[in-house]
Amino acid sequence: MLKAADFRKIARDGLKGNWLLAVGAGIIAVLLGGCIMSKTGSGSSSGGSSSNPSPDPMSLQQAMDGVTANHVIVNFLLAVLGVTAFFAVLYLIVSLVIGGAVSMGYAKFNLNIINRTNPDIRDIFSEMGRFKTGFVMKFLTTLYILLWSLLFVIPGIIASYSYAMTPYILMENPDMTASQAIVASKELMKGNKWRLFCLEFSFIGWSMLAAITLGIGMLFLRPYIEAAGAAFYREIKWEKMKQQAGI
Repeated sequence: MLKAADFRKIARDGLKGNWLLAVGAGIIAVLLGGCIMSKTGSGSSSGGSSSNPSPDPMSLQQAMDGVTANHVIVNFLLAVLGVTAFFAVLYLIVSLVIGGAVSMGYAKFNLNIINRTNPDIRDIFSEMGRFKTGFVMKFLTTLYILLWSLLFVIPGIIASYSYAMTPYILMENPDMTASQAIVASKELMKGNKWRLFCLEFSFIGWSMLAAITLGIGMLFLRPYIEAAGAAFYREIKWEKMKQQAGI
């Protein structure tokens, strides 16, 4: 049975000569909401005081200037928050609508990485014709995880691991519905959720180093994690097939 170190090695071997391609694919996947493993009032100074009922005109002018400056700053911050909120909502909509299809395409890309079968940036968009299925998958998995999380945090986390392989299964089985793929993922992950947790946790050191680089290191760490996740899927799928064949 392969361990976290084995999956990481498979990922590194597959990424040799493909790092820049994988970084580019990872950026596109993130922007389109298609990642898989990834399971983030100051006090004002007044010129007058109670001991000085007749404030100095110069101090009054300074106070007025301060109010004007603060007003400009507040308006600027509100504008920034408004723009940020707009793009956040836009991202959520895009992620929900096409994120599922992108995650299936990204699953194909990462499997091609570890299988060394000519990964192409166009793989990410290869499942866009099934965006309705991808939308249902994204909606249902998000809903189920949310509902489990309402009970407690731990059930929500467990549910996220149960559904983690859904994009791979849907990508490889175009005749499946989203609900069927979710059920298949739950079945495939029986006895494997802890292994996936250990795999993700094994990247904690690299994540800390990436944080030191102000997140720049994540551009290279994310493809590494996703490729390891693809190796994990390939292995547990093979183990399941052997088990069903009685080998």
